Amino acid sequence: MDPYIIKFGDFGLRWYSCLILIGVLIGIKMVQKEGRRFGINKDFLFNMAFWSIIFGIIGARIYYVIFNYDIYKGDLMSVFHIWEGGMAIHGGLIAGTITAFLYCKKYQVDFVRIADLCVPALLLAQGIGRWGNFFNGEAHGAATSLEHLQSMHLPQFIIDGMYISGLYYEPTFLYESVACLIGFVALLIIRRFKYIKVGTLTSIYLMYYSVIRFFIESMRTDSLMLGGFRVAQLVSIILFLVGLVSVMLISRKSRFEGLYNRNYDQNIRF
Repeated sequence: MDPYIIKFGDFGLRWYSCLILIGVLIGIKMVQKEGRRFGINKDFLFNMAFWSIIFGIIGARIYYVIFNYDIYKGDLMSVFHIWEGGMAIHGGLIAGTITAFLYCKKYQVDFVRIADLCVPALLLAQGIGRWGNFFNGEAHGAATSLEHLQSMHLPQFIIDGMYISGLYYEPTFLYESVACLIGFVALLIIRRFKYIKVGTLTSIYLMYYSVIRFFIESMRTDSLMLGGFRVAQLVSIILFLVGLVSVMLISRKSRFEGLYNRNYDQNIRF
């Protein structure tokens, strides 16, 4: 599968970069639209998203490089070649979340409510971004047979794209992408529930994505490792527990306390 949309000599536009950008732009637009429903300043949301994405990308790359240092130690300049792939979503989530938290704290805005606005769009962006891995020929599973892929009734271009270096591979990128899109639709439905509370959407996201990633990671052949453990699985366990504890704490509130679908009366000024 050609990783370039178009190429001029040694330079070109990669599918990986383009798909990440598309996911980001759609996500920002969705967050602003949902924020408008509660009267939240769209400039605040855009600026927060901008800095969170910038530091999220940096965090995703640093996270990946740390656990793959042997690949880059002979050519440190290649660390900056992020268009070639090699970013870890957990690193991006950690760095992006810290950035968003600090930004909200600066303007005295409820971070958890803002996180609830963002997580559906985040799942959509993740689902779109996984296709960048497809075009880069990465984030796949173990070797398999052509017959197995055909038995799944996959489009031919996906089967062709899973033929890498003389072997067919399990399209784990596709499994995660579809799971993210299903989760995205589910969160859109859940957030319309009348008595859903602030923090519930974020907690569901943490638990849902952690479960998906834990099982898909067990199928992948390019996992980041820490000793004999897959790093993504360890992080997934931690994030799932965070989400579970959050849900338990939220459930202790009264029925009408901290509702997500209420007017947001904080006045955000710049």
